Amino acid sequence: MKSTDPLVVVEHSFNTSMQKVWSAITDLDEMRQWYFDQLEDFRPKVGFRTQFVVQVEDRVFTHLWEVTQVIPQRKITYNWKYLEYPGSGDVSFELLPGQDHVIVRLDVRVIDDFPDDIPEFKRESWVQGWEYFIGQNLKEYLHS
Repeated sequence: MKSTDPLVVVEHSFNTSMQKVWSAITDLDEMRQWYFDQLEDFRPKVGFRTQFVVQVEDRVFTHLWEVTQVIPQRKITYNWKYLEYPGSGDVSFELLPGQDHVIVRLDVRVIDDFPDDIPEFKRESWVQGWEYFIGQNLKEYLHS
């Protein structure tokens, strides 16, 4: 993905409380259940940094995250980079209250371009990946 590409935006509605969704996206033990089980540490605090490794076939992706914005119960943003590849982006989870539901709006903004020759960095792959995480994994986790 490139910084000139449109944002990746994924929105899903969940019939649960803001607190339950906030906990799912910010609590380490819960994040491991639906997001990345490789996470070793996570805290919803500006300036917090973590890293973990995901391997896809013969490619290693050491994720480097830094929390850049926290509005408790409403929004968390972290910068997302990889040790092995150039590029960076900001990932934001925003919680929007509905009458009897919560809308999770995720957006990804590329800050520095990612390489074109890596399949995981194609826009379609990002859209599919975030739909999988939010529309499938998080939904199953919250409604289990």
